Amino acid sequence: MKLKTKIHLFSTLLMLVILSLTNIGIYFVFEKMAYDTEYNQLQLRSNEITKSFSKVNEKIDIGTVVGAYMPPNGAIRVYDATGKEIRKFDTVGTIKKYKPQFEKNANFSIEKFEGIPVLTIRTPVIWTNGEVVELQMIQQLIDVKESLRTLTLILVGVTAIAMIPIIISSIALGRILTHPIVKLIETMSQSRKTGTYEKISIPSNGKDEMGQMAKTFNDLMEKLETNYNQQEQFVSNASHELRTPLTVIESYARLLTRRGFDNRDVAEEAVGAILGESVRMKEMIEQLLQLARNHEQMKYDFAETDIYEQIEKTLQPMRQAYSRDFLLEGVRPAIANTDGKKLRQLLFILLDNARKYSDDLIKTTIEESVEGFIISVIDYGNGIPEDALPNIFNRFYRVEEDRSRKTGGTGLGLAIAKELANGLGARLKVESIYGMGTTIRIFIPKERILTEF
Repeated sequence: MKLKTKIHLFSTLLMLVILSLTNIGIYFVFEKMAYDTEYNQLQLRSNEITKSFSKVNEKIDIGTVVGAYMPPNGAIRVYDATGKEIRKFDTVGTIKKYKPQFEKNANFSIEKFEGIPVLTIRTPVIWTNGEVVELQMIQQLIDVKESLRTLTLILVGVTAIAMIPIIISSIALGRILTHPIVKLIETMSQSRKTGTYEKISIPSNGKDEMGQMAKTFNDLMEKLETNYNQQEQFVSNASHELRTPLTVIESYARLLTRRGFDNRDVAEEAVGAILGESVRMKEMIEQLLQLARNHEQMKYDFAETDIYEQIEKTLQPMRQAYSRDFLLEGVRPAIANTDGKKLRQLLFILLDNARKYSDDLIKTTIEESVEGFIISVIDYGNGIPEDALPNIFNRFYRVEEDRSRKTGGTGLGLAIAKELANGLGARLKVESIYGMGTTIRIFIPKERILTEF
């Protein structure tokens, strides 16, 4: 069953149930009010006839007194203490056969006799001979029956008439609710058939849940398209970057096959080139795998960490490995809630990048702000042109192709650094003056910030 049909049936049945329950409530309330009115009137008549009986003497005919208070469409009966009928006064023939049944200690009863409700009230009175007898006043509620019948017809008619706009509105409601879903299904089907990322048109006033669903779908399509394009570009770039060292290796291998065994200089050159390209290709593959793991949402272990200590742990092996000056200045201790291992990995990428493109001192500083700490990695190399700054975190992007080749860069280091910074909840900012040097600032919050990948 379609959702539109379900909405139509459910809303229609729900309104029908609500109307039916409301009408039933109205019916019973009206019935009780009608019975109460008739009871009060008959009780008033009973009290009046009781007072009249106290004034009756032998000279006054009891029938004359009873006739003055005879209820319409009813009867009056008198019973002695043993339950024997003393007198009865009936105004209609059918009521003669009616015998009321009272509940225990009840002074009235309402029963149906021949399809007509009958109200009976019993009251103790003093009879003409001074004996206490029971006076029963019986009245057929013909008017009440007709009123209830008329009310029933009115309520049924109102319900039937009210169901017409309810059915129409439920159909309209089903269409309104399912229209965005239908559009969504059509758009998804179109995207599946054409292989494109189609979007749903959203009206300017579409701020309800359906509008939000359409906006969320469009955002999803946009993100999928962006990821797909990035994936295509990534595969293309990776293929291109891997093809180059493979071509170099193949060329030198062929050269080694042709002349390397007879010429030692050629053999040494070929082996050196093959080794260098193999190392660079291995490094590139490792970085590609690391990027892939980052996209699988690498696990981070956040804890109270001394940032100064983590930077020092990163700098110490680099000083020994490269015999370079790596200076560290700033506040200590610098305690923040972060992942020390991933932070060292991020710092190593930035410091190694600075080392490759600068022959001078590399300086690292720590500053404390209200919300966290600012780590600055400063080199005094050639710097980065201003037009290249927006692209340096893109995969395989190189500011200077020839210089990157010489330093062994793959164009993936800063892309990995960006992924690590996102996972740590950190922010990266690059400032560079071409020909003078580059400063990369890392903002580390003191408390963990949940990031959305």
